[in-house]
Parts: sequence; C-alpha cells; structure tokens
Amino acid sequence: MASAVATSTSDDDILIRQVVAGEVSGETYTAVENSNDDLLLNADHHFSLFKSKFNKRYSSQEEHDRRFSIFRANLRRAKRHQAIDPTAVHGVTKFSDLTPKEFREKYLGLKGGRRKLRLPSDANKAPVLPTDGLPEDFDWREHGAVTEVKNQGQCGSCWSFSATGALEGANYLATGKLVSLSEQQLVDCDHECDPEERNSCDAGCNGGLMNNAFEYVLKAGGIQREEDYPYTGTDRGTCKFDNSKVAATVANFSVVPLNEDQIAANLVKNGPLAVGIHAGAMQTYIGGVSCPLICLRSLDHGVLLVGYGSAGYAPIRFKEKPYWIIKNSWGANWGDHGYYKICRGHNVCGVDSMVSTVAAVNIQSTQ
Repeated sequence: MASAVATSTSDDDILIRQVVAGEVSGETYTAVENSNDDLLLNADHHFSLFKSKFNKRYSSQEEHDRRFSIFRANLRRAKRHQAIDPTAVHGVTKFSDLTPKEFREKYLGLKGGRRKLRLPSDANKAPVLPTDGLPEDFDWREHGAVTEVKNQGQCGSCWSFSATGALEGANYLATGKLVSLSEQQLVDCDHECDPEERNSCDAGCNGGLMNNAFEYVLKAGGIQREEDYPYTGTDRGTCKFDNSKVAATVANFSVVPLNEDQIAANLVKNGPLAVGIHAGAMQTYIGGVSCPLICLRSLDHGVLLVGYGSAGYAPIRFKEKPYWIIKNSWGANWGDHGYYKICRGHNVCGVDSMVSTVAAVNIQSTQ
C-alpha cells in the first residue's frame, strides 16, 4: 500500500497528512513511497515543514536530532494507525516529535492509568430516558451550548476541561447564556478524591476525574468565569477562588447507563456529556471517523461529547460509520479543528465506559 503526501488547496504547507494513498474529504493525496523504509526517505524535509508549521524550537543540536529520530518513528507509527483505522486520516500532527510516553504524560490526565476505570458504586445513576424519536443527527454546537475549543497546554488537566465543558452546556440550558468557565480554578483548588479508587484525587496537571470536579464545584458553591480566573497551564499557584464571582454551580450530577441509546438520549436532553476515552490513536489523528480495529478500552483522557452523526465520510471501499462528535482540549490546530469523530455503536476505545451528565442551578433566578 502506498504512502502519501497531501496537497490541499486550503493549506500552503505540504506535509505527510495521510500515510496511505487515496482521497479523503476532497483532498488529493499523491503517492510517493511504497514501503516503511521508503516512507522515511524525505523525513528530513517533512521534519523541516513540521517545525515551521508548529513553530518548534529545540535547545540544542542533540535535542534536535533526538526529536527528529522520534519524528521518524512517529511516521511509521502513523502508518500503523492508518492500517488499523482506515476510515480516519492519520499522519503528521503537532505531537509528532513526542514519544508515546511523553504524549501521555503531557497531554492526557484521566486518573487511573492504563487500567479500565470503574464508576463509583454509590454514584447517582441517571434515570432511564425514552429513546423513541431521537433525531438522526444532533450537535450541541448548532444550538449554542458549546464554547470555543480550548487548549490545556503541557498540563494533564484534560479532566478539568471535560468537566467545565459539560457544566458550560448545563449552565446554558439553565440560563440561556453560554459562559466560558474556569479550568484553572479546578486545577488550583479541586483536590476531591473518589473513595473507591486508589490514587484518584484530582491533582492539577497530574490528572483527575470529572465526577470529582463536579463534587468539588457542588461543595465549593460554584465556579468562576474563565475571564475572572484565567488558565495558566500550571498547577504551581495557590487557590484564588472568589465566591463573590461565581458564574455557575452544580445542582446534581449522575452517571449515564452504558448504553448507546441512553447516552444519545441524555446528550439530547441534558446537554454535552463528560466522557473518558483511550487516546492512543489520537496522537496521529487528523480527521475522518476513527474506528480502529484495535484499541484499548482503558481510559486515560477526559473529553466532551457534544453530538452524534448517522453516517460519517469513509473511503468508497468502506461503509459509512455512525459516529460521536468529541470536543477535545488540544487547541483548534489539532484533529478536525479541535474535534474528534469516533465511530458509534461498538464502545470503541472505551468511549461508552465512563459517561456523566451534570445539571446546573439557574443562579440568575436566585440572585
């Protein structure tokens, strides 16, 4: 199978965007090599383009050479991902100079490591909802309940972005106003623990859990706006929560039954949902519907489920896939403008294993 270089009319840069030949979403991919070894022939050229596109700077020649070696390894890794995930597009991303271990440590952060997380046995369970008449496609972005894509930086605070995203949607449903909420407050102030999980306390850039974050906001009496408590991407500061500036607070939260239809019903009724996922394929993801043939179901990344679709684009030889729409926290220059589409119906990468819904108090009506 041939590898390829993308030439997109909307992008002046030419990078290895997909490591198999073909056509994806209207972009033409010109085959240039035909083996793993040949894939690396122009690696130095593509590394130069990568550094320019993502403004990469290295402290020494030794570090530069080390990153180039990792970049080459990630070209091979992207090709492996493409082979097992043919309905998505895998290639060069802004994380292509990181080892898998560095990627996990800097950009993930869902507590529990690589094992499968359990939901607490005493967690509130969301009521079973009717599923008749659900829309075929649904996206909360089209209904005003989702803020712009944010960027957690090199801090394992994904859990805080997942939690604020769900609460932003719930607050919108309660008040009719979309307000960006403070992840930094959670990073600095939230040290809640799950009593049933060892090493499960929220710990800033060292990870946390979304339900812990909801519990913290409930106990603290609320969370501030992003603009009043801005994100710094570090956990070295002290808690600066000002309860006179609360912008949203939690009424209750609950876990959603591990059932595709119930997840969809809760999404439509209650707003965006906090979700755990295994992010192994996301380091090289560029677009399309990800439906890897092999993916662990242990959960290591917190994201936000904002919608679903009935049929995502797939190459002509594959059947179109129903998919979930995931808002990520790695900036808009990752993935599909900051979003990830993952196929729906098979609990791929554990996406259906840890799902929570939250309700907000309409604090405007109580003031």
